[in-house]
Amino acid sequence: MKTGKRIGIFGGSFNPPHMGHLGLLQEVYKKAGLSKIHVLPAAQSPLKAPLEGPTPEQRLEMTRLAISSGSSAVGEEFVVDDQEIRRGGKSYTIDTIKNLRKTVAAEDLYLIIGMDKLEELEEWKDLAGIITEANLIVTSRPGFSFPESPEELPKTLRSQVEEFDFNFIELKTGRNVQFIRLKDIEASASEIRKWIRTGKSVEKYIPLAVEGYIKKQGLYKPSKEKVGDYEAFTKFCAEFLMSKKSIAVRGFDLRMISAPAEFSLVTSGTSTRHASSLAENLMQAVKEEYNLYPQGLEGLDEGRWVVIDYGSLIVHVFYDFVRQEYSIEKLWQQAKDMGFKDTTK
Repeated sequence: MKTGKRIGIFGGSFNPPHMGHLGLLQEVYKKAGLSKIHVLPAAQSPLKAPLEGPTPEQRLEMTRLAISSGSSAVGEEFVVDDQEIRRGGKSYTIDTIKNLRKTVAAEDLYLIIGMDKLEELEEWKDLAGIITEANLIVTSRPGFSFPESPEELPKTLRSQVEEFDFNFIELKTGRNVQFIRLKDIEASASEIRKWIRTGKSVEKYIPLAVEGYIKKQGLYKPSKEKVGDYEAFTKFCAEFLMSKKSIAVRGFDLRMISAPAEFSLVTSGTSTRHASSLAENLMQAVKEEYNLYPQGLEGLDEGRWVVIDYGSLIVHVFYDFVRQEYSIEKLWQQAKDMGFKDTTK
């Protein structure tokens, strides 16, 4: 297995793949001296709730189009690997690593992740196995700083540090961690999805072949086709939240003011766990009633401030203490209060 070739692994949802992904691949390939990078679209991330959008097979095809979009962007050193899509279900990195280890030695295998993923690494399945069977390459991300001491690393990783340098760590497992600074990515996949749904041009951010595929397949359409009447949809969500003992449900009609959505709901739970539970239950109810997943979702794990984006309706579910701190309702003082009666008191 010791071929001397250094093989990278770069996974993600690629929803959609964009120029930031291609730029990362090029920089890491050169700076880490890799021979090839396997690009792996996930079937379903274990740490992310499902979002409205393309199927795993469509994300795979978009990734193939992005990688083959032109020799000036990428070359044969990048290969789209469909093993996680073929396996189906939740995609665990350790399973992919073990599969690649059948033909690649551990010292030649490099898992590429961003700094944002390093901070959630402790939640990954079999992290101890990952840092035994592969090295780590951690890339910079806007808003995140590289660790300056072992104490800033995830617990499992910290316990395996043999020698710590600012941009290179030797692990007791025989593997290493290296940090690579990249040029800041101009846009995220979530921003690009929102821009497509609102008709904003994205030609600077995604390869032309991917943009053509999105248009041909009708991907990232506004949720209005499934929702229909957003005012009725907002009322449905408000009544459901009140039935789950949500605190002080307030709805706002934002159509007469400048706002990123037409309607907004604000509510809170008695604890972070309660807030996360309310958000999860609401998403399940909307899926059953409207066959609709959110377009975007933030803060579900922490439960302090969960934002569920349904396009023309954005739902804010707070831990009540945090809600009082931010007083987000003040943003919509000029909007129409929809007058929902909170029956949970």
